[in-house]
Amino acid sequence: MWRLLLPGLKIKRFLFLVSVGFVAVGLALARWWVSPLALSWPANLGLLLGGLALVGLGTWWLGRTITDLLGSDKWAGVLYSRRQLARGPKIVALGGGTGLPVVLRGLKQYTSNLTAVVTVADDGGSSGRLRGDLGVMPPGDIRNCMVALADTEPLMEELFQHRFESGELKGHSFGNLFLAAMERTAGDFVTALRESSRVLAVRGTVLPATLDRVTLWAELETGERIAGESNIGKSPARIVKIGMDPPDATPLAEAIHAIRDADMVVLGPGSLYTSVIPNLLVRPIQEAVRTTRAVRVYVANLMTQPGETAHYTVEDHLAALEQQVGRGLVDVVLVNNQAIEADALEKYLKEGAEPVTARPDSILWPEIISESLIAVDGVIRHDPEKLARALLRILLRFRPRWSEGRIVDGLWLEARLRDRRGNA
Repeated sequence: MWRLLLPGLKIKRFLFLVSVGFVAVGLALARWWVSPLALSWPANLGLLLGGLALVGLGTWWLGRTITDLLGSDKWAGVLYSRRQLARGPKIVALGGGTGLPVVLRGLKQYTSNLTAVVTVADDGGSSGRLRGDLGVMPPGDIRNCMVALADTEPLMEELFQHRFESGELKGHSFGNLFLAAMERTAGDFVTALRESSRVLAVRGTVLPATLDRVTLWAELETGERIAGESNIGKSPARIVKIGMDPPDATPLAEAIHAIRDADMVVLGPGSLYTSVIPNLLVRPIQEAVRTTRAVRVYVANLMTQPGETAHYTVEDHLAALEQQVGRGLVDVVLVNNQAIEADALEKYLKEGAEPVTARPDSILWPEIISESLIAVDGVIRHDPEKLARALLRILLRFRPRWSEGRIVDGLWLEARLRDRRGNA
């Protein structure tokens, strides 16, 4: 704090002006309190108005000075927002691909106590090339999650998502190259993520499920065994078993602690066999999810994926989850009940995808909650805001005080939901 008093910042003069103003206001009020009927009330009134003027003028100039120093006039709103978001619930989201960023993008408007646990089995595209050429952790899914949680200007987001279209860097995104370079510079991937999060002003924490170099494999109903996340996603037949090499991958201690201390754990949306289940194949993470006191929500996909979950219903997704990692990992299933636009649906049906629905006559162990979750923009995808509201309503219903010993209950969160709904 003493650095604020160094010469040249143009802060001390305005702090002094505000201090003098408060002294004048206090002196005027004290004189009135001691002798309210004194004949010197005009002088007291002048002292009071003068003090208030000094406080207002000093505060205004102090705000302008801070704005000039920081290069932005949003600092006050950022400070207020961060203070409010720090009161939010502790939520851990597990997944990867394009589904997990949607969850994070919506929830970051309500809480900064977010932890994203991201699968690191990606072996395709830019991530696969960097993983093979440089031996670094695949950065693609992690980059998407960091950008989703970022509180930066649009230019920085566009920069990290920029993908080169020609030359030797064709197919690579700048964000992937940045994370790969940061890992080499910082010495380890976790430090690289921490420093990159500072650059992007990330609200929350992004962690890999493990730092081990893992490879997914799957056995098909035809008896064939295929290896690699990118190959599994194009599976020509139904998947009956999925695993990971090495089978005893070690998770980060921070991820385990976050899951055990969470108020809510979110699984999905995302590719069932290549985004959701791979995190749970890391056994300590699976056990942490099984034993946490948090409410555990599985967000069902909107559409099936040809080659991976063709013709799967909600029940099929849950049965596959149970078959691979056992029962007892899900308390609530969140399913979309919003009608899909005919034009958008027709395009997906031509590609072999169909809506994921629950059978009306089925009896499931978790509770099914149906909500309107689709973004209306011609593409069938989850709306981040609708999804976040639905998840937080589940939290308020199943964990009204979030967890024992917490000071802040659900009242603040309800008010926050109302405010966001009003602004929308």
